Amino acid sequence: MKALILLFFLLELLFSTAAAKPRFSFLLASSFDPQKHTLGDYYLSEKLDGVRAYWNGSHLVSRGGQEFAAPQWFLDSLPNTPLDGELWGGRKTFDEVSGIVRRHKSHEGWRKVTLMVFELPKAKGDFSLRYQHMQRLHAQYGNQYWQVVEQQEAPKTLENLQAMLIKLDAEGGEGFMLKSKAAAYRGGRSDDLLKVKLSNDAEALVVAHNKGKGRLADVMGSITVEMPNGIRFKIGSRFSDVQRENPPPLGTVVTYKYNGLTKNGKPRFPVFWRVRD
Repeated sequence: MKALILLFFLLELLFSTAAAKPRFSFLLASSFDPQKHTLGDYYLSEKLDGVRAYWNGSHLVSRGGQEFAAPQWFLDSLPNTPLDGELWGGRKTFDEVSGIVRRHKSHEGWRKVTLMVFELPKAKGDFSLRYQHMQRLHAQYGNQYWQVVEQQEAPKTLENLQAMLIKLDAEGGEGFMLKSKAAAYRGGRSDDLLKVKLSNDAEALVVAHNKGKGRLADVMGSITVEMPNGIRFKIGSRFSDVQRENPPPLGTVVTYKYNGLTKNGKPRFPVFWRVRD
């Protein structure tokens, strides 16, 4: 009987401890809509194709709640202030950086990685004030392993924004982020943060593998995926030969790019981008 009471006590202690440490709620981006959003209300920064990370002052945590096995020297380089940002290695380095930070043991590969900070989740005031705070913090404690993402005034016209997107795309950039100047920090998806790209991207669930034809007769020709709203469609482009021989397993979430939607709500010209971590 005493052993049973002790077991209940330990379980209650375990659950109460877990409840006291809720998972951090990341700020998530919506898509820019020129009919809905006013450019003058936002700052503009480059969209970084990295791995999202939250530094709580002692641990570096992924969007999924897993702790990154970063070397102690990397953690020691970060300030005590909580930071929200992206683990980044430069343009077109997502696969390399993802491979580095997903390993379960620390290693010297982290010297190629920088935490690009774009938010101070615990700081008060609107984003304009928080951005000033980030700059002061970096001026005092900054180093090569964490940097502040540069913010600038958004262009005044959609034509200027389009021209900037075309130029950035030619330079290998992915797109821009628009951050509301007046927004307090809050987790979840909202219009406080918007993404702007030449082409859209989204995520879908793999529900079937479809055999190829012709030179692809012996491998996967396309995958059938399902959007969150239940609409299904096929993706057959931009797969490597290795991926066709070993397609994303059923139940996997993949990211794809597309150019608008058809009248039936299906993505137009969808192409495979990558498997979501």
